[in-house]
Amino acid sequence: MSPFSGWRAAFRIARRDAARAKGRSALVVAMIALPVLGVTAADLTYRSALPTKAEELTGELGAADARFSTTSMGPVKLQQMPDGVNWNPPEGAPDPTPEEQERPVDVVATFPEGSRHLTERSVPASVTTRHGITDTEITELHIADPMLRGRIELTAGAYPRTKNEIAATEDFIEASGLSIGDRVTVRGPEQSYTLTGAVELPADLRADALYALPGSVIAPWQKTADGDKDILPPQASDPKWLVQGPPGAGVTWQDILAANEKGVVVKSRQVALNPPPDSEVPMAGMSNAYDTDTEMTAAVLTVVAMAVLEIVLLAGPAFAVGARRSRRQLGLVGSCGGSRGQVRAVVLAGGAVLGGVGAVAGVGAGFGLTALFRPMIEDYTGSRFGELTVRPWEILGIAVLGLVTGVLAALAPAIVAGRQSVLESLTGRRGTRRSSRVLPVIGVVALTVGVAIAVYGGLAGDTALVAGGSVLAELGVLGCIPVIVGFLGRLGRRLPLTPRIALRDAARNRGRTAPAVAAVMAAVAGSVAIATYTSSHAAEQAYDYSPNLTPGTVALMDSGVGDDTDLARSRAAVEQSFPVSGGRADFGRVWAGSDCSVYYEEEAGCGTLELVKPTGKDHSCPLKGKDAKELALRISADEHKRLMNSPACMDENYTMTAFGTDDDKIVIGGADVLDSYVKLEDPAAAKALADGVPVLLNSAYAKNGEVTLKATHTYHDRDEKNRALHPGKARTTTDRLKVYVAPDRFAATPGIRMVLPKKTAERLGLHVEDYGSFYTLTRDATDAETQAAYAALQQAGDRAYLMTSNEMFRTQDDTILLILALFAGVVTLGAAAITTGLSKADAEADLTTLSAVGAPPGVRRSLSGFQCLVVALTGVLLGTAAGLVPAVALRLTDLRAALADMRADPMESAYTPIVMPWETVGLLALVVPVLAGLLAAALTSSRLTLARRAG
Repeated sequence: MSPFSGWRAAFRIARRDAARAKGRSALVVAMIALPVLGVTAADLTYRSALPTKAEELTGELGAADARFSTTSMGPVKLQQMPDGVNWNPPEGAPDPTPEEQERPVDVVATFPEGSRHLTERSVPASVTTRHGITDTEITELHIADPMLRGRIELTAGAYPRTKNEIAATEDFIEASGLSIGDRVTVRGPEQSYTLTGAVELPADLRADALYALPGSVIAPWQKTADGDKDILPPQASDPKWLVQGPPGAGVTWQDILAANEKGVVVKSRQVALNPPPDSEVPMAGMSNAYDTDTEMTAAVLTVVAMAVLEIVLLAGPAFAVGARRSRRQLGLVGSCGGSRGQVRAVVLAGGAVLGGVGAVAGVGAGFGLTALFRPMIEDYTGSRFGELTVRPWEILGIAVLGLVTGVLAALAPAIVAGRQSVLESLTGRRGTRRSSRVLPVIGVVALTVGVAIAVYGGLAGDTALVAGGSVLAELGVLGCIPVIVGFLGRLGRRLPLTPRIALRDAARNRGRTAPAVAAVMAAVAGSVAIATYTSSHAAEQAYDYSPNLTPGTVALMDSGVGDDTDLARSRAAVEQSFPVSGGRADFGRVWAGSDCSVYYEEEAGCGTLELVKPTGKDHSCPLKGKDAKELALRISADEHKRLMNSPACMDENYTMTAFGTDDDKIVIGGADVLDSYVKLEDPAAAKALADGVPVLLNSAYAKNGEVTLKATHTYHDRDEKNRALHPGKARTTTDRLKVYVAPDRFAATPGIRMVLPKKTAERLGLHVEDYGSFYTLTRDATDAETQAAYAALQQAGDRAYLMTSNEMFRTQDDTILLILALFAGVVTLGAAAITTGLSKADAEADLTTLSAVGAPPGVRRSLSGFQCLVVALTGVLLGTAAGLVPAVALRLTDLRAALADMRADPMESAYTPIVMPWETVGLLALVVPVLAGLLAAALTSSRLTLARRAG
């Protein structure tokens, strides 16, 4: 008898059973298909979005065979790698002389005979828009030529055909508000062009650029600048040449070697795709490579293992309930002479049937969704797919993974079904089986050992130990879940009817509750771990970030020096174009002697102004000097942070100068500067300025309530105006000034150390000048408002410029946290829904009994809601606790590295915070469980379906 005949019967029974229990089968198929769908879509997206070498070359070269370019070394011999990126002079060759570097390189002479070429050159420029003015890059390139296809594609309008026409990328057109047919003027030479078309770069959809014909921008601009010294000449890049070689020949390695002899670097499509052997590459011995395949393989295996675990935990209870519902059928198999192995085969065949259907459905849906969302994915990644890249063996492997997962999910239920006696199966008795007492003990030991290993790995800087310990700790929590679920049943004694029944049902049926809780826990643990590490790293970056302005402010500053400056018109331009609120706060600059921003050509041709910092405790930074490294060895990261944030150390590592100041950071201003920019709302400080007393923001420069101001009054011979204040020889003055010392938190104010009243500066014999204004923003300015402000400033005489905040934007981190929360939330909802559906199917007799004793119809609905809530909330809370283990351990690894850097350089930051992502945790712990419960209650019918009498 063939051994396959028994399996044929098992598959036939499994197929009919799956068709009979359509709801449960659809649930299992969905649980298997969803991860397969996700992995298939991820594989297709990754393979398609990751450009091949040929696609990368098309993005750079278009349809050309090669790109020729020169270096700054002149026509001297070079060596290069086949990729055309790395090049060097031959080893031992002398450095070229300045004369050699100035000699022109005849690049065209290096082209293969019979080839065709295009020239390419770019220049940064300021151009007009519908809203005002913006900065961009203009490239002179004949983009209508077929040689550019694949690199630049027309999306609307027409290519430039004449020298007064120009094309723009879609990103530029959107930001500028322009339309095809509008005029674009290049500021400076005031050359105007008609916008004829919109183009896109498939390899860079976010490119912001303009394209014109060769000779239409740079040459006329240079000619205009030669005739008008007030116009800055164009800062054009070195030219490049796109070359199409002789038909059928292309640009060979021998052509490249010949070009290298004359100082030309070549990137050839043919050579990059089919590089010559190392023996023919003179530079081959100087190249190094780094292989990350091992790390990538480990990461992929880890993700696959976790995905399989998720599916097994979610689908396993479904097979267990299915086997329980089919126990009479399985008993009949045994009563007819079927062995325990054949009973197990029926359950395993059910896993194979549903796993196969789920795998096929998941792969098909993955293809469909990837094709459907392809434009959205391309916009997100910023590049077009060359083609939908399919790796057949990878897709087959994903499908097989779904099939195997279905079989693994049915393995435990199959073993249980095979152990049941025929009598129990036929009579429907479940029997009594005590929970394992060994498993929780093993779980507690694994949890303790895993946490210890992870923490030790973090302290030792070993990420492998961190990963291993975290996995072991999570497995330990999995082992403890049945006991935790059992403990939940005791919590319902004082609760109302439906939550009490829900808790006791979960405790009584741990076989279906524990895996679902474990699945939720595993998903939430991974999400919380990544979210915690991401938010902690973001907090570290925010701490290390040095702003150039106080948040929510903007500064208008004078860009010229002399009597012809007109800040009033510039201020009016900003106030009309920018989203500013309230009154402005005007400030000025102060200097001694001749102004160094004017008389900077000669050494000692201008004066100096210094705010002298006292020495000693609370004045000198202990992290600088001979004892700094010894101190760094003794202090913790928190103590180091406190010292770094102290006024004494605030300016020692990095100091931002602006607002017309030198390193002294002294500005002329009044109480409005304190209110709008410094954000120091203190009547005592405002009164001090009104009385002529400076306000010091960094207390380390004050001693006994006074500061020392040292001024060197050195004048240039041509500076007759300022010399009139101090005739005679250069002299140095030192003044002690009483100051109002602001609280220490204001020492970090960007760009200002002391606010000096104008009358006090003049009393000290210093020179002052109105320099600009601070404004408070009502919101972030849009592109249109920024362009309008720049245009208004130009119309106001172009004598001032706008300094805006360089505030960091953590949009990417926020997106990652949102995606993680959504992923964990979907798994939580799915697991809770599965458990609720299974409990409803498994407890139909209990629900019938409730109705028989007079329970209201709404009890069924509320019971389903609470059953769902129990699973979701328990899994989320356990997952949150489990996810903190790897996150904290990895941050300990980062802390170890930061401390090592700090002890090598005491001014390096060692701040390594651990920040909980409370938004993500709150969403998972509160919103998702409640939502799961409400959905389960809403989707459950309160009507009782009449059932046939048992027996």
